[in-house]
Amino acid sequence: MKKIITIVGSNSQKSINKSLITYTTSLLENVELITIDLNDFILPIYGVDFEAENGIPTAVKRLDELLNTAEGFIVSLAEHNGSYAAVFKNTIDWLSRVNMKIWREKPMLLMATSPGGRGGATVLQSARADFPFMGAKIVETFSLPSFYDKFNDGQITDRNFKNEIQEKINNFSKAL
Repeated sequence: MKKIITIVGSNSQKSINKSLITYTTSLLENVELITIDLNDFILPIYGVDFEAENGIPTAVKRLDELLNTAEGFIVSLAEHNGSYAAVFKNTIDWLSRVNMKIWREKPMLLMATSPGGRGGATVLQSARADFPFMGAKIVETFSLPSFYDKFNDGQITDRNFKNEIQEKINNFSKAL
């Protein structure tokens, strides 16, 4: 059984990206899901002075070891001011100090959603450019705009987006 690690790029307890990733993973079959909640890995803000004085935090080492077990990743990014949420950016900054190839050259489904009509398009664009340098093999990307209009009762309600995510999950599954 393939191990898939899911990460929501947010520390919000009511993250809409968490809702999207939960729905998306329900479409997978015959996989073991390992869900990483960034709230379980409280980290100091990355800085070279902090690292020189204190070394790599234990939480970063634990997270890095967990990432080693993955055969694929599903990441759903929150967009804050057109970029990564601070908690996610800080986490990847720390992880890159242990292993620059954070994503281990493993297949990835990269997603975002937002309440607005662009669906996190700007943060997806950034991640598509940045993540391959960090070892991501991005198989598919998916953006769900207008989350509150297109998602209800734990699922995507818009037929076109529902079909699109199913196709992208199928392609991701084939790449594992």
